[in-house]
Amino acid sequence: MSRIFTTSFASVYPLYVTKVERKGRTKDELDEVIEWLTGFDDSTLSDHLAAGTTFEDFFAEARLNPHASQIKGVVCGVRVEEIDDPLMQQIRYLDKLVDELARGKSMDKVLRA
Repeated sequence: MSRIFTTSFASVYPLYVTKVERKGRTKDELDEVIEWLTGFDDSTLSDHLAAGTTFEDFFAEARLNPHASQIKGVVCGVRVEEIDDPLMQQIRYLDKLVDELARGKSMDKVLRA
């Protein structure tokens, strides 16, 4: 079991915000990406952040977007589409979307529209 599974989403979320804002994107855009992937609206996301939900519980409650399988590419030297563990793959999907947002891709492309 990876340590990230028991890490609270709230402890990593500010790092995501910093990453995208440093590259000229906004927290609102990040939240839109998270909502697209998980189905969590602003209120539900805030509840998870306040509760200190672990990544494992965060994704257990998520309604993963049916187009999430279109997320492809490399994160931390590993192709996300080749990850066997479903939870690790979902976490890496989120990492990949955050990376794409920070790199300046258009929201249409990030959200696989």
